Amino acid sequence: VQLQACGGGLVQAGGSLRLSCAASGRTFSRYAMGWFRQAPGRERDFVAAISGSGDSTYYADSVKGRFTISRDNAKNTVYLQMNSLKPEDTAVYYCAAKNKLWIVTTVNEYNYWGQGTLVTVSS
Repeated sequence: VQLQACGGGLVQAGGSLRLSCAASGRTFSRYAMGWFRQAPGRERDFVAAISGSGDSTYYADSVKGRFTISRDNAKNTVYLQMNSLKPEDTAVYYCAAKNKLWIVTTVNEYNYWGQGTLVTVSS
């Protein structure tokens, strides 16, 4: 599976962005998908995850109520809608795929990673 993330950019605090991650292959619905982020000098942190069917989602406490993960299995794409952005959301955002149907939340559990897209939130 190859993943291509896009949609990052510069936005003011309180604004919104939508990230997209397109996946190759014909079995996208068999993969749980996740979004992680990594700020300079920090570890890669879990943001959100979605099951293969899209029926289940899970969020980090820091983004709950502001971010929404979704997927379109017909388009082999997962999205991260980010609202009410804060300067502390500034990071490189990565999408990841795990060859299981259910949600996973740790970096080491994911098999495939996209290249990352930079999100910068100005105050």
